[in-house]
Amino acid sequence: MSTNNTASNWKSKLHEIIYEADTPSGKLFDVVLFFFILASIVLVMLESVNTIDAKYHTILYYGEWIVTILFSLEYIARIITVRKPWKYIFSFYGIIDLLSTIPMYLSFVLAGSHALVALRALRLLRIFRILKLARYLGASNQLANAIKASRAKIAVFLFAVVIASVIFGTIMYLVEGEEHGFSNIPKSVYWCIVTLTTVGFGDIAPETPLGQLIATIIMILGYGIIAVPTGIVSAEYTKAADDDNKNKISDEERKHLENINLNTQSCENCLTETHQDGAEFCFKCGFELHHD
Repeated sequence: MSTNNTASNWKSKLHEIIYEADTPSGKLFDVVLFFFILASIVLVMLESVNTIDAKYHTILYYGEWIVTILFSLEYIARIITVRKPWKYIFSFYGIIDLLSTIPMYLSFVLAGSHALVALRALRLLRIFRILKLARYLGASNQLANAIKASRAKIAVFLFAVVIASVIFGTIMYLVEGEEHGFSNIPKSVYWCIVTLTTVGFGDIAPETPLGQLIATIIMILGYGIIAVPTGIVSAEYTKAADDDNKNKISDEERKHLENINLNTQSCENCLTETHQDGAEFCFKCGFELHHD
């Protein structure tokens, strides 16, 4: 019986260190993990530079293996410290952690899979927990809702832009012709889109006076076109803010906003993390939470 209690205690303590960032040990673990993630990304970036890789290939190779082994141990620890391992394995972060670990092992059997270690950059999303950026989720949710509410208007606008690009591209193909680089209509449409978005790669340019006049008109239209989706989203964002000020948000949205807090307490049973400050039990499964 004591053996089971001992095993349960060390798992519970390890879970608190790995999954939570409110304790000194949890903060230290997250900070160390964050720097190892940065180090792994730097190693991948340096290895992609041929001159650096040719000179320091062995160092970079062993460095990546050290990081991979540490990530593997962390992944295993995350699995054994939860009561329902599949909850973590199939979670968003669980999948990212697995994808950031297996490429080095796959490189033994699949050529080219080593390049997938760049997926480790996705692990930087954990910085939201480390720096407690949840306080900004309310504003990000408002922006996401504004974009969602604007999707129909934006879709119509983009469809109109595509039609205009096809029309202007076809006109430029007829005006400039193959001798000036507009060898076909798709390539002319590509030029029109590049010009309309004010990107201007410069790989194709009109040479006739009429073509240059049309290009000038497209450039001027481009500035107006860029402002349209911004105005649509801004209008929806302002509308949503006004509705919030008038207390017209739904009960579900209000409950969600009330649950936004700065603690990182994680349920050992179901991995839920959106607990209110001071909560003693998980609001989702009722499992007892850690307390110092």
